[in-house]
Amino acid sequence: MPLYFTAMNRRSEPKHVARIERLRHLMRCISFGAPDDACLSTTQLSERVADVYNAASERALKRAVQRDLEALVQQQRIAVVNTGRKPLRYRRLASDAEDDDPVIWEWTLNQIRMLACEAVPQRQLDRLWRTLLTNTQAPRLDESRLRVVPDTFRLLPAALYPGVLSAVIQALILRCALRVGYVKADGARSDAVLQPQAAVQRGPIAYLLALKNDEETPVRFYALHRMVKAEVLTATPARQVEGFDLDRAIAEGRIDFGQGALIDLELRVRGYLAELLRACPMAPDQRLEDEPEGADFELRLWVRVPSTGQLLRWLLGAGDNLEVVSPPDLRRIVAAQVRKASALYGAR
Repeated sequence: MPLYFTAMNRRSEPKHVARIERLRHLMRCISFGAPDDACLSTTQLSERVADVYNAASERALKRAVQRDLEALVQQQRIAVVNTGRKPLRYRRLASDAEDDDPVIWEWTLNQIRMLACEAVPQRQLDRLWRTLLTNTQAPRLDESRLRVVPDTFRLLPAALYPGVLSAVIQALILRCALRVGYVKADGARSDAVLQPQAAVQRGPIAYLLALKNDEETPVRFYALHRMVKAEVLTATPARQVEGFDLDRAIAEGRIDFGQGALIDLELRVRGYLAELLRACPMAPDQRLEDEPEGADFELRLWVRVPSTGQLLRWLLGAGDNLEVVSPPDLRRIVAAQVRKASALYGAR
């Protein structure tokens, strides 16, 4: 259902339908668990929902919004966070309708933006993003004229227990501790108080990076789909790890569960991979040279990259279009993996 209506459409539809749409839109604008000073006031909410109210004036709009806010307070869906002070501000009381929670939408939008970065030049993406967020009636390309096709097989995202994602996001926003029930891969269950540092969406799985209980180190990875419950401890500030930097952790390959030491990679490539790496470098300092005429490969490549599981999977996925020349340790690992895979098929 669209989030905006023309005045003519609003006049013609039943009043109860219009009211449901207004309340739904209001709820989408009101955050769950935000700090008091970050909660929106009546005036701010009126500005955000003006397009779904058929109000004759700004004053009439504000009165209508105030009536709907009072109704939501009576339904115990929202609460006034600064009773007795002005301006009144409002916060959601329940996160059971996670799909409508603004913080969930923000998480989703960030995921979309990061995925789009893989396919769209940054300058074009910035302009497109501003248009999407400010002009919902802009001309659009439908799926019959535009598709973004991944060049790798993508798994479906892991399903999360109700309330987990919202609680994790709120704990990160408020910088407070999080009590979770966690089930490990072997089925063992434990309860812990986590000290959130950051969150990462790695492929189809989202992870929380956090300290556990009273530990000072290390920062551990907790898969959100293994959290069977999560409770934000708003009265307990999360301990922050001194010097923790998410960008540096990603650059060092720690997010891929490896040490991520930088290596000088030398490859020989051919086929589709040669053309691909000419157009899409592995890193800004990549260097290419043509192989001698008559050689088994077309290009030789040198580049400095983190040694991670992600890199190993990419190298193995290239099949016989790629040969790892150096470093020697990585060449031996790739060779061993190829022999193991070959043995699976050679026995039948």
